Order: sequence, then structure tokens, then C-alpha cells
Amino acid sequence: MSTIDERPTAAHAAADTGADEAAAAAAAANPALVGVPTFVVGSVALGLYLVGFTGASSTALVGMLPILFMCTGIGQLIATFWAIRTGAGPVAAIFGIFAGFWLSFAVLATALGADWFGPTSTDTAVATGAQETFLLSWLVGIVVLTLASLRLPSIFTLLFVLVDAALLLVLLGTANGSTGLLFGGGIAVFAFTLVGVYLFVDALGQATGGKALPMGKPIIGG
Repeated sequence: MSTIDERPTAAHAAADTGADEAAAAAAAANPALVGVPTFVVGSVALGLYLVGFTGASSTALVGMLPILFMCTGIGQLIATFWAIRTGAGPVAAIFGIFAGFWLSFAVLATALGADWFGPTSTDTAVATGAQETFLLSWLVGIVVLTLASLRLPSIFTLLFVLVDAALLLVLLGTANGSTGLLFGGGIAVFAFTLVGVYLFVDALGQATGGKALPMGKPIIGG
């Protein structure tokens, strides 16, 4: 009789072990392990620039551009391809969108300084218009992403709302020549950077056997 009773117990134990191993494998194969920390590094560089830490000269962007190209841009692309490889479509979409943002921002900043697309380094009106077009386009894009994220855990919605706020403040600061608004945009950048740090701690913690951190309930369907 004891042999019969032990069979379902052993089966349940095997199933639980298999589920735990699958969860551990999924946590260790998380594209966020690359995508999030490279996002954080680029965000820190951007925040420092916006609050004036790097100065106000034409060379203020020099320290940021290598980070955006070689760390953040490439990191977001790696995370995108990793997510595609694992069949994580929503994750691939998010990292793919931010790969486009960081790389296009790096190209814009380089182009403005090197006159790739016209005399932007000497024509302030042209340079300002180019920046406004860039910021407004990405503000619309990230707002759409924010609305689409409402079924995700609320930590992601918070991240995207802070990105929206940063883009709006920088857009208004650029349009009005306001260093105060640009500084506010830098503070918003540091705010979403902290959310990114939280997400990375969660991802790395799970990948090394720890428990998941609270992510919050989705606003829709939560």
C-alpha cells in the first residue's frame, strides 16, 4: 500500500523539480541581463549631460557618444536578437525600440556636430529644428509604447512614463532654450535610470538563484 502511495508523491516531486529547473533556465537566459545594464549606463551619461555635468561647450557630448554607440546601442541590439532567439516577442519589441532610440540619438548628436546633413553646427535654427523633430517623434513613439505596456507589470509602465516625462521636458527645454527644463529632463532621466537598476538587480538576482522582486500589478488586467 505504501508503494502505491509513494508513486504520486514521486511524480509530483519530479514535476516540481522539472518546473524549478525550467524556471532557473529561463531566468539565466534573460535578455534583460544585457539590455538593462547597457540601458542604465547610457541613461547615466545622458542624465549627466542634461544636468550640465559635462559642461556647456560644443565638446560636451564627446564623452557620451562612445557609450551610446558602443555600449548602449550595441547592448540593446544584442538584447533584441537574444529575445527574438528565445521567442520573447514583447521583450524583443521593447529592446528593439530602445535600440532605435539610442542609436538614432547618437547619430543625431554626431551629425549636428560634424555637419553631416547640412550646416547645423553654425545654423542654430536648423540644429534646434532637427532636435525638436527628433524629440517629438520619439515622444510620440514612447507614449504609444507606454499605452501598449499597460498589461505588463506596472514597473515597466512607470519606466516608460518617466521616459515620456524626460523627452517632454527636453523637448520643451530645447524649443525654449531653457536650461531649467533641460535640467528637469536630466532629473527624469536619473529617475528612470533607478528603475532600470531595480530591473537589473531583479534579473541578475533571479539568474543567480534568488527570488523575483515585486514588479507591481498590471494596470489593465491586474
